[in-house]
Amino acid sequence: MTQVKEKERKLTIARAMAEAIAQEMRIDDKVFVMGEDIGELGGVFGNTRGLHEEFGGERVRDTPISETAFIGAAVGAASDGMKPVVELMFVDFFGVCFDAIYNMMAKNTYFSGGNVTVPMVLMTSTGGGYSDGGQHSQCVHATFAHLPGMKVVAPSNAYDAKGMMIAAIRDPNPVVFMFHKALQGMGWLGTEKEAIVHVPEAAYEVELGKAVVTRPGTDVTIVGITSGVHFGLKAARILEEQGVSAEVVDLRSLAPLDRDTVIESVKKTGRLIVVDEDYHSYGMTAEIIASVVEAGVPLKAAPQRVAYPDIPIPFARPMEQWALPSPEKIIAAFNKMKED
Repeated sequence: MTQVKEKERKLTIARAMAEAIAQEMRIDDKVFVMGEDIGELGGVFGNTRGLHEEFGGERVRDTPISETAFIGAAVGAASDGMKPVVELMFVDFFGVCFDAIYNMMAKNTYFSGGNVTVPMVLMTSTGGGYSDGGQHSQCVHATFAHLPGMKVVAPSNAYDAKGMMIAAIRDPNPVVFMFHKALQGMGWLGTEKEAIVHVPEAAYEVELGKAVVTRPGTDVTIVGITSGVHFGLKAARILEEQGVSAEVVDLRSLAPLDRDTVIESVKKTGRLIVVDEDYHSYGMTAEIIASVVEAGVPLKAAPQRVAYPDIPIPFARPMEQWALPSPEKIIAAFNKMKED
């Protein structure tokens, strides 16, 4: 029998997320969406475009500007058997609703002895690079990954975004779904073309908690998530011209964290660079390096990390661009390894 090859259909992450939510809403009437400007506008970052037109205001609910109220309401709805997908427009706003997130969403299953699950998805934007200041430009990956009781995922491309969103909605646990603004495919934010990939029309799941090797190599392992993956891929192509074979690992998930894939890669290469747009200290970069060292992996050079300096994110574009991770900083980290 001749197998018909699926026609290539490239989507942005924003469109892939909206498609995933729509497909789950069609098959499960317990799924609904809440957040600021997610109705007729379709979300500031495009994640809910078309949903209001198809499902109406009862299942796609624009909320007042009170994150504590609507995230708290989502926790209650999830605890009562619904499956809310709620958007925290900027991850930086978590400070005003952290009690609802950490003391309710993350802990209610534990507090109830497993009798009450909280099957909700909290999707939120991360990342800077477009001069929006310190209140709208952070990643704070480690803040959420540090707190037990929640799964924390962050896709770097549209294929993963759709599959991970479907998996997140179907998961009985609360899931924080962190999407990077620069990867959404929204022109006004800038568009990372490599994030726009083929996405099947049919529903599918991408396993939460499983990293993937996006580029094989033998000389150095570059580990990243969201924007860090793309910085790593660009650096790997430059290093290839210099005769260096770089392997790039996309974590995709922060909790659960797939340490095994990272460790196996570093066993092969003997060198490790971790890239994260979150802050340098006490973050994901340190956790990955610690995991490799604790596993006793033989290293040819001291591990390096490329992350955001421990400063409030500047508004001025030249200052912000100076602070952001980049392929050039990854290459400099590799050259430091050679010097050591």
